Amino acid sequence: MTLSRRRFLRLSALAGGACALGQLPDHVLNVTGMIAPAHGAEPIKIGIIDPLSSPYKTSSIHDVHGATVAMELFNKRGGVLGRQVTIIEADDASNPQTGIKATTKLIKEDRVDFLMGTFNGDVALAVSDLAKQENKLFMATCPHIPELTGAKCNAQTFVFMPNARMMSRAVAPHLIKAFGTRCAMITADTVDGRSALQAMTEALKAEGGEVVSEGLTPFGTTDFTAALTEAKAAKPNVVILNLYGWDLVNALKGYAKVELAKEKIGVGGMIGGEQIGRPLGYANNAGIWGLIWDPKIATESSKRFIQAVVDKYNHTPTSRCYLGYAAMTQILEAVGRAGTTETRAVIKALEGAEFDGLKTGRSYFRASDHQHVQDVLVGQAYGKELGLGHYQIMATIPGDTVAGSREQSACRL
Repeated sequence: MTLSRRRFLRLSALAGGACALGQLPDHVLNVTGMIAPAHGAEPIKIGIIDPLSSPYKTSSIHDVHGATVAMELFNKRGGVLGRQVTIIEADDASNPQTGIKATTKLIKEDRVDFLMGTFNGDVALAVSDLAKQENKLFMATCPHIPELTGAKCNAQTFVFMPNARMMSRAVAPHLIKAFGTRCAMITADTVDGRSALQAMTEALKAEGGEVVSEGLTPFGTTDFTAALTEAKAAKPNVVILNLYGWDLVNALKGYAKVELAKEKIGVGGMIGGEQIGRPLGYANNAGIWGLIWDPKIATESSKRFIQAVVDKYNHTPTSRCYLGYAAMTQILEAVGRAGTTETRAVIKALEGAEFDGLKTGRSYFRASDHQHVQDVLVGQAYGKELGLGHYQIMATIPGDTVAGSREQSACRL
């Protein structure tokens, strides 16, 4: 592109004034060469949908915390395309109908530019369908069901979380090696639980594991004594917990109460993290788990993220904080690359984009299905202080080795 002398001087003045104020925006020019809008322009609105009143509520607020930290960092640098960014929160209560109602309000009344968030798989699928109908980009931060980037994928939806197959393929070899091949399963009777059950079963069998017991528990179960006692009767080497949120916290409390460790029966599962370890306390945390992110990751960007969360919220970030922060960052960086908030342009800016995912390996959105391909960590929980966090990192598994091939995916964008 060729700039006229008048245009060159105009842009130089704009950049010089911003530098003098220490507020040069990340993107003075967009890809079309137009000048970024003034700061008085309408803010870029991000609608965050999360289960803020459900058994996932304690960790879900961390998704909002992470996104808020990212938003504020962008705003301090002048926003995106000269526009400030604002977040509008919505509670889906882990219910698809509530999620649709909340998302409809975000789109129709609040007139958000983008959607992000959700945790429950059935809510995420409902929001994804609505995003497609309304042509709104939806960044699913926390659901892990493979269908979102598989048979039920759509062009408007991107998934930041490693899916259940990725997590299970990473952790299963370590569970088998540490504990043995006889595996009992306790699974939440939900879309997410069944997704984890299928993925873990496939991954364990691929490693020579045998599922000797399966038990389903209602979402929101507080007493797992009966389920754990039934699992123990099958004489497993390890109990796999396909649970999350307070369900997982309460199941691990039950594991300690029933004293399965004394019987040399291990415990573990697809997903753990600081959001589980903290409510448990160090003494009750146990097992081997797949981890999305961990505060021991020593990259410079990870350290900056940790410090930013500590400065604002006075706590070390959890993996849910990570997901909110990193997903928000990628939405806003894509807007900057696209030079517009128009949905199709931002989708194109995200597809195939490689970025700093705050981990040691590659992070990128696979263009064929919009899955974020990334490192998956495997960690062992300890009943004592380990500096930053509750887990000792056993392995870092590159995303390309567990994500599966394009040919194996049912997604057809």
